[in-house]
Amino acid sequence: MKIYLTEAIQKLRPNAEFSYQENNYSTIKWDVLEGEVPTQIEIDAAIEQVKADEIAEVQTKAEAKAALLNRLGITDDEAKLLLA
Repeated sequence: MKIYLTEAIQKLRPNAEFSYQENNYSTIKWDVLEGEVPTQIEIDAAIEQVKADEIAEVQTKAEAKAALLNRLGITDDEAKLLLA
């Protein structure tokens, strides 16, 4: 299972230095923090955005792959054979 807490914090506070235990918001120890400590609600929203960004990236890559194969006139199965 992927842990999104670090990515969410980095999205909200890119220059922060921190640590935590067991993927738990309440255990976050802030070593360096510019600005206010993000709330649990802000972090939860950032986690959802990170997940949405990840899904969008996978979809974009799949679409680019399909477009390339189409331009080359190669099916997905043929591409797999070429790369095996």
